[in-house]
Amino acid sequence: MPPPSPFELQWLSRIDQLSAEQWDALFTDAPPFCRYAFLHALELSGCVGGQSGWMPYHLCIRRQGQIVALAPGYLKRHSYGEYVFDWSWADAYQHHGLAYYPKWISAVPFSPVTGPRLALAPGIQRQALLAAITPQLHQHGLALGLSGMQWLFPGREESLALSRQQWRQRLDIQFHWHNRGYANFEQFTDTLTARRRKAIRKERRCAEGLSIERFEGASITPALWQQFFLFYQLTYAKRSGHGGYLNQAFFDALGRTLTDNLVLIMARRGSHWLAGALYLKHQGCLYGRYWGCSEAIDDLHFELCYYQGIDYCIDHRLSRFDAGAQGEHKLRRGFEPTLTYSNHWVFQPQFDQAIAAFVDQETERVQQRLHEYRRLLPFKST
Repeated sequence: MPPPSPFELQWLSRIDQLSAEQWDALFTDAPPFCRYAFLHALELSGCVGGQSGWMPYHLCIRRQGQIVALAPGYLKRHSYGEYVFDWSWADAYQHHGLAYYPKWISAVPFSPVTGPRLALAPGIQRQALLAAITPQLHQHGLALGLSGMQWLFPGREESLALSRQQWRQRLDIQFHWHNRGYANFEQFTDTLTARRRKAIRKERRCAEGLSIERFEGASITPALWQQFFLFYQLTYAKRSGHGGYLNQAFFDALGRTLTDNLVLIMARRGSHWLAGALYLKHQGCLYGRYWGCSEAIDDLHFELCYYQGIDYCIDHRLSRFDAGAQGEHKLRRGFEPTLTYSNHWVFQPQFDQAIAAFVDQETERVQQRLHEYRRLLPFKST
């Protein structure tokens, strides 16, 4: 028999079973989505928990009583809001009379942002920790009746470490903009082909006659939060038939607790607000997250969610702009294809083998798409 693990797994049904200091000590350099304030806001506002299908189940790992690793985690009864798609797996389970849900995921709800999923204390070796805890995770998952466990949007090195254990790696592609020391927006577009420069200039004319304003941190007033949330609700209702995953209480909590990370860009005609886009920022990266409008204006989404973000990165010398999941249309606007990762372990052996074959084929297709996207980048030949 293998020697007993020196690590003890503790499962938290609320993040406030730890203090903000305990949690953030291990997520010091992480994007704000992994921080205590963001995850706590989701719980306090009721965006997770209750009937949401996202039941907090965070992983705290201790050694001799000391916290050595943490992972944000949830028991899921559906696959909404994850941005790593496994609906076909769930359908296959159902077809064979098996239950795919619940499952456990380590993720940030509704936020397809790469970042640490298993944050480590200094001196802890990731590979040794994973080797020790993977059997414990498996045993616990079986005891709970889970179909499996997943890690969504870990960094590349973390994903590779997981794949060396039992966790099968999946790839996907997002599109990120990179700041190569541009002095202004025109210097960026000068690197593009003439056709793309012309198209972008045409799209940006949608802002003629409008006032576009930036608000950061404490300058985002309660009235602005209320107006932005109305836009968010209206846009979600039009697109999806519901008011969105997030509520006013969540955005209000962000305004109180993540002040230094917030950028709100709003558009108005005269004194009438028309649309808004909310960004978060951290250590050289801008994250485009939420958008909404009350009036459909051609290309205004591109202006507020992409071009204003690029402007902000150039003005503040931020090196990267992550504008969100998917969106091949970003490619022709100068956003470059970037691999993202997830890792999965389905406990049922026969399904695990079938999924392994699926993942191998999927990986080949993703690599082919990545190559094609790079070939289609709109930059001038050099």
